Amino acid sequence: MAARRLVTHRLRAAAIMVCAAALGAAGCATAPPLDNPALVRRGEIENPVLVSPGQPTAESYREVFDKVVEVLDDYFDLQTPNPYDGRITTKPRVAPGYEQFWKPGNPDSRQRLLATFQSVRQVATVEIRAGERGGYLVYVVVEKELEDVGRPAQSTIGGASFQERPTVERQLEVVTPEAVRSGGFFKVGRDYAFEQEILRRVRQCK
Repeated sequence: MAARRLVTHRLRAAAIMVCAAALGAAGCATAPPLDNPALVRRGEIENPVLVSPGQPTAESYREVFDKVVEVLDDYFDLQTPNPYDGRITTKPRVAPGYEQFWKPGNPDSRQRLLATFQSVRQVATVEIRAGERGGYLVYVVVEKELEDVGRPAQSTIGGASFQERPTVERQLEVVTPEAVRSGGFFKVGRDYAFEQEILRRVRQCK
C-alpha cells in the first residue's frame, strides 16, 4: 500500500512538471524583469517599458522625454511639461466614440462604443525614471472618468401627478458656473488598451 502511494505521488509530481513545461513553451506567461514585477500577458508591452538602453546621459534622457511629449501631444493637450520632474500630465479630453471615427485614442471597440453613448474623459500621466540596469523606464497611466449627471433642480419626474401650485407661476433659474460643474466626473478605472497604444509608440519611437 505504501509503495502504491509513493508511485501515485511521483506520477502526480511528474504530471505537474510536464504541464508547467508545456505552459512555459507556449508562452502563456513570462518571468517578469527585476524592474517590472508584474506579469505581462502574451502580446502586451511591459508597463513600465524600457527604452533607450545603455548608460543614462543627459542627451538620452532629453531624447526620451521629447519623444513621450510628442506621442502624448497627438492625443491630449498637455500640462506644462517639466523635464526636471520626470513626470508629464495631460489635461482631460473627451474620449471619442464611433461618431468621431477619425480621432484616435480608443483602440478597444467596447470602450469606443461606451464613449459613443456616455460622456467619458481620459487623463494620462507618464513617469520617466532611470532603470536599475540602464536605460529609462516609461510608466504610462490613462485614467477613465465618467460624467456624473445630477438630477435637474426643477425636475418633476417621480413626483405626484397633480401639483398644488398654479401652472402659470413662472420661476427664473439662474445657471451659475458652480451649477454647471455640479455634475462633475468620477473615475471608473484605467484604459489599458490606450496605455498599450502609447507604450507601443514610445518603444518604437513613432
